[in-house]
Amino acid sequence: MADFDSAGLPSFDLQVDASGLKCPLPILRAKKALAQIESGQVLLVITTDQHAVQDFQAFSRQTGNELLAQQAEAEKTLHFLRRR
Repeated sequence: MADFDSAGLPSFDLQVDASGLKCPLPILRAKKALAQIESGQVLLVITTDQHAVQDFQAFSRQTGNELLAQQAEAEKTLHFLRRR
């Protein structure tokens, strides 16, 4: 189970900044980063693409990697994925 900070967001092991990238590039970056971490570890992906929320929900369902949280902040959205 992931630890959560005072804002209620999961702690993470690796961060990928996909700001400015359009679909499918944030998903491809996430897929590559997930391959670099161990099962159970958490990846944070930062995106600015307005479709990324739905894209990461679909990616999670299709791959079995758990989507722990999605947090919108100004122009960015944070996506927390736990590797299966």
